[in-house]
Amino acid sequence: MSAPKLSLTTTAATDAAVDAVIIGTVQDGEHVALAPGGEQVDAGFDGTLAGVLATLGASGKPDEVVKVPTMGRLRAGVVVAVGLGKADDLDANQVRRASGVAARALAGTRRAVSTLSTVDLQAAVEGTVLGAYAFTEYRSEPGDAPLERLDLVSPADGTAKEHRATLKASTAIAEAVTTARDLANTPPNDLFPASFADRAAALGRSAGLEVEVLDEKALRKGGFGGVLGVGMGSSRPPRVVRLSYRGPKARKKVALVGKGITFDTGGISIKPAANMEEMTSDMSGAAAVIASVVLAAKLKYPLEITATVPMAENMPSGAAYRPGDVLTMYGGKTVEVLNTDAEGRLILADAIVRACEDDPDYLVETATLTGAQIVSLGRRTAGVMGSDDFRDRVAAIANATGEGGWPMPLPEELRGDLESKLADLANVTGHRWGGMLAAGLFLREFVPDGLPWAHIDVAGPAFNNGAPYGYTGKGGTGVPVRTIAAVLADIAENG
Repeated sequence: MSAPKLSLTTTAATDAAVDAVIIGTVQDGEHVALAPGGEQVDAGFDGTLAGVLATLGASGKPDEVVKVPTMGRLRAGVVVAVGLGKADDLDANQVRRASGVAARALAGTRRAVSTLSTVDLQAAVEGTVLGAYAFTEYRSEPGDAPLERLDLVSPADGTAKEHRATLKASTAIAEAVTTARDLANTPPNDLFPASFADRAAALGRSAGLEVEVLDEKALRKGGFGGVLGVGMGSSRPPRVVRLSYRGPKARKKVALVGKGITFDTGGISIKPAANMEEMTSDMSGAAAVIASVVLAAKLKYPLEITATVPMAENMPSGAAYRPGDVLTMYGGKTVEVLNTDAEGRLILADAIVRACEDDPDYLVETATLTGAQIVSLGRRTAGVMGSDDFRDRVAAIANATGEGGWPMPLPEELRGDLESKLADLANVTGHRWGGMLAAGLFLREFVPDGLPWAHIDVAGPAFNNGAPYGYTGKGGTGVPVRTIAAVLADIAENG
């Protein structure tokens, strides 16, 4: 489904010729109060709107929606009051969440106006586009269309030109997230390495990027032993895609790498059947970096960015790689395979070495890498590992965007557990302790010394298997596109 058409307006919400007016509510002690931007609407109710909402059970808590018919007090037929949470904690992510909730609640509505944009325009735009998102390509009955059009009341601060620029950039960022969501939500019978590569190449070319696609013959010739090893059990051979952007007056060079396992059975070390269908999203890291480099081109970041994206399907068959095999990775290191379900790090290792041949100033890579991330941090907080300073910088940016991230250590004592009796290292430790950290240590073996590097493990955050919340629906979430976009913007500004 298409996203709502967004536009700025200086018309007062009380006078807007729309079907619905969106306002925010907050928790003010034990009472509900109107968030900034609701004053004009309250005037149409002679100052009684908060009382009316309280009578209807409104509290202002996050994700709450209460609808009030206007009974002719406004041109709009209904006021949609969405909760932002505590008044003294009001921040951009509360606005983003509330805007997402409002957009979802208004599915099937022709036109609305939002006052949440007066609190934070960027957050209101992003939340609206993401909250309205629905993946219906495979449904015979798609249900209600998303909110068709939303007018955003211009903030009092800033100029009209600045507001238009914010609207344009925020819409592009949110659309990049929906691109990643579309890819993650596409079922694996339609999204496999070759078709994924075709879609990535098409997105790249449409944005004016340089595109390179390595098929299985090129991978064999190039020595991509990790990608080939993981993909050899499938009838659908692997790919590596490289998308390159060279921005105007580029000051820094950034390498992006994302895990593109289009479906993960675990291979010979097969996964339990329960919830295996969620492994259709095991290429979310790849989707995120593809969407991010395309976004960078749209926003004309003054950077050189290359996304190196390994793609494979991890299947059990007579041709599959086995526990006990030794793979020669791209660049020459050897890895003993102890568990074929630790496949993501194998394809990432090949891609990291190739990406670093371009001599980048920074490396950012992301993957649905380990179930241990979910055990450690839950389903909504990514684990961020890497070189200390850049790791902390990326984690802080992830939290500022509202996607969430926590800096994690790489304990040296776990590195010894990756020693192999046959090869340079093993792909797992052989025990369950510190699984996310061990995976980070494995990846570090392929990163050049001194390169600022961050790995973002989004095993939980990349896929929502529960009820919709905030601006996040069921299925692929598009995390960490907004984090990567903000990291790129920060590098562009600060080096």
